Amino acid sequence: MLEVTPIRAFNDNYLWLFREAGSRDCGIVDPGDAAPVLQYLKEQNLNLAVIIITHHHGDHTGGISQLLENYNVPVYGPDSANIPAVTYSVKQGSQIDILGHRFEIIEIPGHTLDHIAYFSASDQNQSPVLFCGDTLFAGGCGRVFEGTFPMMHESLQKLSRLPAETLVYCAHEYTLANLSFAKAVTPNNKTLADRIAQEKEKRNRDIPTVPTSIKAELDTNPFLRCAEAEIIAAAARYSGRQLKATEEVFGVIRGWKDSF
Repeated sequence: MLEVTPIRAFNDNYLWLFREAGSRDCGIVDPGDAAPVLQYLKEQNLNLAVIIITHHHGDHTGGISQLLENYNVPVYGPDSANIPAVTYSVKQGSQIDILGHRFEIIEIPGHTLDHIAYFSASDQNQSPVLFCGDTLFAGGCGRVFEGTFPMMHESLQKLSRLPAETLVYCAHEYTLANLSFAKAVTPNNKTLADRIAQEKEKRNRDIPTVPTSIKAELDTNPFLRCAEAEIIAAAARYSGRQLKATEEVFGVIRGWKDSF
């Protein structure tokens, strides 16, 4: 069974450490800061065996060099000149075996052009696992920095088609702010209201709100529901014009969120 543990970094980052239950060997996802990772490894008597990267932003890559000074391990990531430390480049459809688990690579450009996700299908012991960086968040999605709105929309649609029970390990604790925006878009969503109460309770106890699941996002995340009448109507009211294509709806609500 794959165990996944958050290591907190900066103001709101989660660096995900994963390992087979009972094993000392582990991997780390998007180590933007080496210090908390090295501290956790020492405290738990663990051995870093692999690093995996979703995209090139510094809060996801800044700690790689220092970790490699302490551990001679492979670094998996996108084929990107912005991440020179990557030793094994992967792309859409690649399958890699890490710590006894197979991960499929999904290219999800939009936030950055080089963004990828790592998906491990379910087995008899656990739900599927998705490490998706800054593309899909609990209740929201990443800003579109390098791609286009249609590109980001398609990337999110790829992720939305994963099994409903997939556990989504995103990289930031943005959930309450995202759900506040979701409520502005869909104020009558009872499932969303229940989720907001549940997530507020977690944060009051300093418990991470992630992982989330694909099902929870399909139920409450407006960025995965751009074809639904309620989302289309909200986007049309905000923009003051009629909208047809779901990519256009996505662009409006992503722009709305940027200034929310």
